[in-house]
Amino acid sequence: MSQAAIEPAPKLAPALPARSGTGNVARLAIAQALAGANSTVVYATGAIVGNMLAPSPVLATLPISIFVVGMAACTLPAGAIARRHGRRAAFLAGTGCGVLVGLLSALAIVSGSFWLFCAATFFGGAYAAVVLSFRFAAADCVSPEQRPRALSAVMAGGVFAGVIGPQLVTHTMDLWPPYLFAATFLAQAVVAAVSALVLLGVRLPMPSAAETSRGRPLGAIARQPRFITAVICGVVSYLLMNFLMTAAPLAMHLCGLSQEDANLGLQWHVIAMYAPSFVTGRLIARFGAPRVVAAGLALTAASAAVGLAGVDVAHFWLTLVLLGVGWNFGFVGASALVLECHRPEERTRVQSLNDFIVFGTMALGSFSSGGLLASYGWDVVLWISFLPILLAVGALVWTAAVRTTNTRLG
Repeated sequence: MSQAAIEPAPKLAPALPARSGTGNVARLAIAQALAGANSTVVYATGAIVGNMLAPSPVLATLPISIFVVGMAACTLPAGAIARRHGRRAAFLAGTGCGVLVGLLSALAIVSGSFWLFCAATFFGGAYAAVVLSFRFAAADCVSPEQRPRALSAVMAGGVFAGVIGPQLVTHTMDLWPPYLFAATFLAQAVVAAVSALVLLGVRLPMPSAAETSRGRPLGAIARQPRFITAVICGVVSYLLMNFLMTAAPLAMHLCGLSQEDANLGLQWHVIAMYAPSFVTGRLIARFGAPRVVAAGLALTAASAAVGLAGVDVAHFWLTLVLLGVGWNFGFVGASALVLECHRPEERTRVQSLNDFIVFGTMALGSFSSGGLLASYGWDVVLWISFLPILLAVGALVWTAAVRTTNTRLG
């Protein structure tokens, strides 16, 4: 008998009681609602503040791109902190970055420093990366059959972020004349501090020795067709959401629409991103993650088509709403696929790898959208978005074919 056959099963952290798991999911959903204001504020104001402070209009969306770079750069360190010191330690480190982005951004606006504002948004990206790991933490709190619903329940907390963030911008942007949005970022720092207080009550088991030292090599896990497809679909869903949402507020501004119109468009976009989460888990359980992802890709394509039909307020708003729902189905479905690709002791490494790839690739969308918008216009930005959708659809078809072949051979 081989050594692998007689090796004892790894001893994992004990499961949480049902009541404790439910309480953790609720706290994570509340923290998601509060922390989501960070991303919304940055996306609503980043390109506009960048346009005010940047030495060149081409650099207007650079702060949002730096935000995405911060998400990518801090995903693996956040996973390492969670693996060694527990998820709550990573959550609190992230909320510290959330407070910092608000304070530094306000200082950058007051001092007129574009590069300080870019540095501030990097910390905002670090905060956002940690916040997005809430969904996987929720899945750890419940039994395997309940994981899609726990994951989507936490994502549903973002519905309130869709209200908090834009309203925060609308009601605070003019409170400190002549420094537009300076008070907004100070308020955002306060909201991040409140989120930290909520997270103090989260009780998750500390990682066991097995979770910190065992598991298959990441290369072996990453070669699984299902993992490859999960990553591609997660990348495309988030890349296109970020690609279009980054350019939309500035495109609305260039089309002569008001900041209030842009704020409301983003508000409904963020609500559309998270509101479907109340049912996404049930849809995944009933129809399977690949079909839900496919529906998300179709909605994203529809959002680009609506944007190509016109540039008035209604077209921008409908584009953003469809984009939000498409992102939810695509990203939550892809996250559910990731949960099927790893063993319990491998979860933090695999989840961090997935998010690192997703956010790292997404940075390309942020860097390119501003330059494309400035050089070629909104229509070109929309047309380009169809190419990644075709790639993701191809990945889904490939995985289905591999599964069918394996079933026949088995």
